[in-house]
Amino acid sequence: MSLNDPQTVVTVVAALAILAGLAGVVVPGLPALPLCWGGVLVWAIFGGAGPGGWAVFAAATLVAAGGTVIKYAWPGRNLKRTGVPTSTLLAGAVLGIVGFFVVPVVGLVLGFVAGVWAAERLRLGSNRLAWPSTVQAVKAAGLSMLVEFLAGLVIAALWTAGVLLT
Repeated sequence: MSLNDPQTVVTVVAALAILAGLAGVVVPGLPALPLCWGGVLVWAIFGGAGPGGWAVFAAATLVAAGGTVIKYAWPGRNLKRTGVPTSTLLAGAVLGIVGFFVVPVVGLVLGFVAGVWAAERLRLGSNRLAWPSTVQAVKAAGLSMLVEFLAGLVIAALWTAGVLLT
């Protein structure tokens, strides 16, 4: 395998996009599933895999679309059932992003939890009432990240199988 071969370069670029997508599950600003999907698209167009590459791309598209729907619907349903409003999650997301830059990596989690707790404390007026909502929001965010990461892994596995079999 030589980096002078265009197909090899395309395969390496696709692999890097997929890896960046998997990292994007926890790094704010990196669109996880679109990066994974885009890596497979680049490989299908320029990688010379033929119809097999397009079949892998079609499967990756289904997984990316399904993963995106599930990552919002499942945790969202759980949060609605427990009564945590969207504004609380927005406060957590904003403080999570701020926290990521103030205290790299762990600041994302700390900022999210602090933002959710503060919003729920203001909304409910009590520490005792705010904490259960905070726990539910953290569980929902974790579930969303897990769904997104698993969808990215499935896309990566499909692509790997496509590279090996085409």
